[in-house]
Amino acid sequence: MKTTRKPREKRAKEAAPAAPLVAAAEVLPLPQGSSAVADIRAVVHADNAADTGGIKAADSAPATQALAAPDAIEAPEPGRDPRTQDPRLWRDDGWTARVIKNIDDEGWAVEMIQDGEAEPALTGPWTMGRDKKNPKPLDAFAFGTLVKTASEVLARHQQHQHAMLNKSFDVNTGAKRITVTLSIEPDEDNPSARLFAVDELDEELASVNVMPSFKLTRSSAAAWVENGFKPPRS
Repeated sequence: MKTTRKPREKRAKEAAPAAPLVAAAEVLPLPQGSSAVADIRAVVHADNAADTGGIKAADSAPATQALAAPDAIEAPEPGRDPRTQDPRLWRDDGWTARVIKNIDDEGWAVEMIQDGEAEPALTGPWTMGRDKKNPKPLDAFAFGTLVKTASEVLARHQQHQHAMLNKSFDVNTGAKRITVTLSIEPDEDNPSARLFAVDELDEELASVNVMPSFKLTRSSAAAWVENGFKPPRS
């Protein structure tokens, strides 16, 4: 009984599996809620030396090809609200940095607002971006520098306000030194002021209410002590 033998070339083609053109596709995860297109990289493997059913890879095609992805949105740091890390708005540590148009020229400005305050504590020019049109995006380093600068400005302002509303003079009576202080409460509807004296141990000796317009000087402080802490004339 004769056995029909297939041609050697035909048997070789049936035994050899077709080389896969696309080996794998990797999809990078995106931050939840992001509308950016997924960064998909397809790696194509082709054997230029193999004959895949009469289809041969082009000589000019590289052995490995990666599909370029569009600029992806960086994932926010864990535990941070992405809404507070926009390129023109950054909120953290009790402060808000906001990049705005500079009303004085065509450039940009940044303002620092402390939580609970309506007016900015600091407003200054902001750097132009590389395109010389849009502002440089805010980042963690820039925000930290702005917070430090705004805090220092606010501290100096508070020190100045305290010095304006609180004046003190030392009065030497011979036996001891007495410190006389005028403290003003700048209430818009009902401002008030208090004149008080303390000794060297910071114990209060006397306290009287005075008009906010009362002028405390070294001589008026000494006169108040000499008069036995009687309410002074305004």
